[in-house]
Amino acid sequence: MNVAFLGMAGLLAAAALYWYIGRRAPRPTGAWAMGALLGSLALVFACHAPLGESAGEALVPHLARFLHDCASLTTATALVALALQCNLGTVPARRHIRPRLALLAVTVCAMAALFGYAQMSHGPARAHAPYTLLFASQLGLTAGDFLLQAMRQARSNRRVSVRMGLRTAAAGCVLALVYVAYRLTALVSPDLGVRLAPESSTCSSPVAASCVSGVTSPAPADLLFCLGLVLPAIAYPIGQLRRRRWESRSYEALGALWRDVTGAVPETDLPPPRPADHDSHLLLQRRVTEISDGIRALRPYRSRTVQEAALRIFDTTSEVGNAGVEAAVVYAALTARDAGALPDEVAPPLPAAGPRTDRRADPEWLLLVAAAYAAHPAREAGTRRPEPVEH
Repeated sequence: MNVAFLGMAGLLAAAALYWYIGRRAPRPTGAWAMGALLGSLALVFACHAPLGESAGEALVPHLARFLHDCASLTTATALVALALQCNLGTVPARRHIRPRLALLAVTVCAMAALFGYAQMSHGPARAHAPYTLLFASQLGLTAGDFLLQAMRQARSNRRVSVRMGLRTAAAGCVLALVYVAYRLTALVSPDLGVRLAPESSTCSSPVAASCVSGVTSPAPADLLFCLGLVLPAIAYPIGQLRRRRWESRSYEALGALWRDVTGAVPETDLPPPRPADHDSHLLLQRRVTEISDGIRALRPYRSRTVQEAALRIFDTTSEVGNAGVEAAVVYAALTARDAGALPDEVAPPLPAAGPRTDRRADPEWLLLVAAAYAAHPAREAGTRRPEPVEH
């Protein structure tokens, strides 16, 4: 437990220092809120560790619990600040963040005063009820606030990883609200005649109802907060790696069709790319543009007879079948251009080959056409066309 919690605390503290010190100007939106969030989470995990709790108890009784409560409130407020900046923008969000920060400061100061009073007096039980009421009320208010902001942002954000991260953090808010409900119920339980298990580490089982509410739920809530926050940061580079891999493979898969089209219509071959343009996305879009321009230039050579024959062979209810028809027409058009023979009737454009609004749809369509073109029986049996210089 010490290794897990203290290790997580160290990582979060290093990340907080990066957001405070390592980020170059201009700082991104929410940099200070993110730093406060990571730093307070580091303190939360350090207080969860048995070693951290023992060290706090050696200094001042219940110090680790007090620091954990203050860090939890700071974490929740920082989460709300980040959510407000995402939903409203930096400038409009400031008007909403300031009163929340003021409320946090007042609550923490009042809790510190009650904690100090309990340490100096011989009757700490007198401070327990107002302390618990302050902490639970502020945590519940802030957790509910973030839950609303997170769900609102999760519905509108375009990135799947961000939506999943926000929903994961929202699940942590639900556990925090369960914990708040337990603390408030424990506060009034003597008057209600309800007997609850003490909030300590001596629970008989971590899955017992009272232990889940009072002891077990805070740690999973903090873990869900962390997971929800780091999920987009982890998913983004993985998604970018998968995207570049798909683009590189697609670039190579379009090679045969690209060589034949640009070899027959050399005016569609764009100038060699600059060294700065050797990016998988730019290279793929460049190849897609050259193929599309070449196919448009072959329009006078597209034979309607070939198209009708291909329509009888391929199943045009699927994208693969339409790509087979398009590949047969393109191959016949290339052959006709090489021979300088125009068809008797020009083929109309296929509806499936029309323009697409999605930037990935054009490459995917041409990949289907390229696969059908490479498998064309006449091409496999025929001679290769002149190839331009590869770049």
